Amino acid sequence: MTQEQKKLDVLSNEVFVKALVSSGRTCILVSEEDEEAIIVEPSKRGKYCVVFDPLDGSSNIGCGVSIGTIFGIYMIKDAGAARLEDVLQPGKNMLAAGYCMYGSFCMLVLSTGSGVNGFTLDPSLGEFILIHPDIKASHSFNLCIPKKGKIYSVNEGNAKNWDGPTAKFVEKCKFPKDGSPAKSLRYIGSMVADVHRTLLYRGVFLYPADKKSPNGKLRL
Repeated sequence: MTQEQKKLDVLSNEVFVKALVSSGRTCILVSEEDEEAIIVEPSKRGKYCVVFDPLDGSSNIGCGVSIGTIFGIYMIKDAGAARLEDVLQPGKNMLAAGYCMYGSFCMLVLSTGSGVNGFTLDPSLGEFILIHPDIKASHSFNLCIPKKGKIYSVNEGNAKNWDGPTAKFVEKCKFPKDGSPAKSLRYIGSMVADVHRTLLYRGVFLYPADKKSPNGKLRL
């Protein structure tokens, strides 16, 4: 990662923190860029906790690969007594989660617990327009989304560190024994871009635990 890209990580984090605090809706902020959670001052405090990575995939900026922001939103019990424990909730307790992808276009993908919807930014209006309603459905506007995917997405450079079941699964994707066609490998290395493609075209995205990272790296 270049020094410029590190600056973009820091800058994007500052932009998100300032916007979330000034909204008056948040109580606790947890950013991938900060070692400690941010407790919003009482006068600006709301009832929501936001966990986010402000600029995921920033190491790919130099080669023009799509990057993005990942976020999740929880509600806390008592905004007047905000505690770090309020953040340590299971993913099933999230009120909303999603990502914003920055590339050839800007797209916000959001779920509030009942389906996933995609909104594309219209720069002329300064508004996000609903383009892909209910992405989990068989089709969205003119975009045909198959029920079963033909793509698998994983960093095979880590294969030597995988456990047995993971290695067998990937081997099955490449060399199926039931006569079905082999799946195609597509891996960008930017989580938002890989997940976005997987949602639209169907398939599987893996970032499994391995000997180097026994707890994995994806997070809710």
